[in-house]
Amino acid sequence: MFFPQSIPDVILVKPKRFGDERGFFAETFHDARFEENGVHGPFVQDNHSLSRQKGVVRGLHFQIAPTPQAKLVRCTRGAILDVAVDIRAGSPTFGKHVAAELTADNGWQLYVPVGFAHGFATLVPDTEVQYKVTGYYAPECDRGLAFDDPALGIDWPVGRDEAVLSDKDRAQPLLADLPEHFRYSA
Repeated sequence: MFFPQSIPDVILVKPKRFGDERGFFAETFHDARFEENGVHGPFVQDNHSLSRQKGVVRGLHFQIAPTPQAKLVRCTRGAILDVAVDIRAGSPTFGKHVAAELTADNGWQLYVPVGFAHGFATLVPDTEVQYKVTGYYAPECDRGLAFDDPALGIDWPVGRDEAVLSDKDRAQPLLADLPEHFRYSA
């Protein structure tokens, strides 16, 4: 089931789970079904991260042209607060965000289109996140945004002083200082 969010380009996907005493089965990706519901590929790379501690923040990240990335994110162990921020210049929702709690138990996924910065915070230790992307990783196109920029108004479960961050994420720019990498088109 597909649920456009307050920024309709961002879509929360809630796959049906069929359970019995053995556990469950879920179809987590079906290209034609996802495409007809606004989740656009093709997806070319799968990524997997493990965060050992509660309070790890990864992001807010994005890739610029020529290899921008849309992402389809799910938590396969533990729990995260997953966030997508609209950074498309001229967008009516520029600087606004969508957040969803993705857990291994709920099996939900968040589709983050091109033109959005993406990041997450771990809510429990030993959390694993897997996500598909539409562009290959290109270090020269890798960019970021300060996760705790007050202009974004994101209610993270952890503050900057408690967050477990990479050196790269500690040095990301504020939205006001971000060059125009994406332009909104209706």
